[in-house]
Amino acid sequence: MADFLRPEARATLWRWREVIAGLALLAFGLWWVATGLSVLRWLAVPVIVAGAAIVWTGLQRLRFRRGGGGAGVVQIVERRIAYWGPLTGGMIDLDDLARLSLDPGGRPLHWVLTPHSGAVLQIPVDAEGADALFDAFAALPGLQTERMLDLMADPPDLPVTLWQADRRRLH
Repeated sequence: MADFLRPEARATLWRWREVIAGLALLAFGLWWVATGLSVLRWLAVPVIVAGAAIVWTGLQRLRFRRGGGGAGVVQIVERRIAYWGPLTGGMIDLDDLARLSLDPGGRPLHWVLTPHSGAVLQIPVDAEGADALFDAFAALPGLQTERMLDLMADPPDLPVTLWQADRRRLH
């Protein structure tokens, strides 16, 4: 199959992979409702709901992706975010994160991860492997994912705090 598709087409399909899988599952569920036995038709509802959820999540991830190829590499292992860049780098545990911001000052946009202790970590949104940050950020309690995606699409003029740790958890 590698020779069947042009690299650009393969890359586009890969970017849309969750949406395509969700649509396939959704279509299967709808087909099941339309053609299934009346007794088993209700079993298609969870399949339809799962397909719709996968499409929704896939669209959010698609909006988050910047294609990689930027400066540095991001790696996430067991809730620890590591960034190795040409000029800076470091690691931060997600549990030690005090604030997540989006900074339009650098080119490209940068995530600014401020820990409770230690040095601030700045990560370009297009760093290699930065797509994995979506799931890490989504795990932050109370993060408004839609707001984050909107700010990525239409960057602000000044840095914006997207999430801040609950002060009650700090004590």
